[in-house]
Amino acid sequence: MGTYRMCGCFIRKFKIIEAAPPPDVIAAFEKYAEGGPQMTAEQLHRFLVDVQGQGGAKVSDAEEILLQVLQKRHHMAKFRKHALILDDFHHYLFSADLNPPIDNKVHHDMTAPLSHYFIYTGHNSYLTGNQLSSDCSDVPIIKALKRGVRVVELDLWPNSTKDDVDVLHGRTLTAPVELIKCLKSIKEHAFSASEYPVVITLEDHLTPKLQAKVAQVLDSLYSSLSFNLLFMLENGITFG
Repeated sequence: MGTYRMCGCFIRKFKIIEAAPPPDVIAAFEKYAEGGPQMTAEQLHRFLVDVQGQGGAKVSDAEEILLQVLQKRHHMAKFRKHALILDDFHHYLFSADLNPPIDNKVHHDMTAPLSHYFIYTGHNSYLTGNQLSSDCSDVPIIKALKRGVRVVELDLWPNSTKDDVDVLHGRTLTAPVELIKCLKSIKEHAFSASEYPVVITLEDHLTPKLQAKVAQVLDSLYSSLSFNLLFMLENGITFG
């Protein structure tokens, strides 16, 4: 009589466990649910107005949010009471779709000195790829400015004939781009995303003659503008 081997394969599905609501979320839920186990549309509306600062929100807006949360989290939402439990409320607060971050409107005090702020800063802003062998271009600079970047870095080096200025990552294989091309693109796109100051950092590896040439280019290109530009050099700061 022969012998046999049997192999059984089992598949076990694990349910993804969400993080538990933090104490401040629990406190907010208890306050606006008035101590109850569920939050109604009217109670959610009060939360939107009092905490979220949505003064123009209506009860109908809260009802729509409530319905979206229930449909997203519960397959049988139409059979459930139209109210949020604590986990539903927690999910809503941290949902990028249902409760996205505040919009792009500035709500801070913008009258303080520049050093009082965190600034969206670029580094080697002209590189299209890695820092060793990629091409240099004004395209990444334009993209950065359109995203709201406020600091653009340009590394200045003499060109191959030593009579003009290129932008590149020095002592690497990166292919250069002309400085004037970068400066013109900055001029055109500097304030497409924001009215606030743009800082151009110039890492200077030039001869005195080429430094003077860059100064003339900056003066002729930007002197007629009322834009708020700040040029930062290795050995000091000059305003344009």
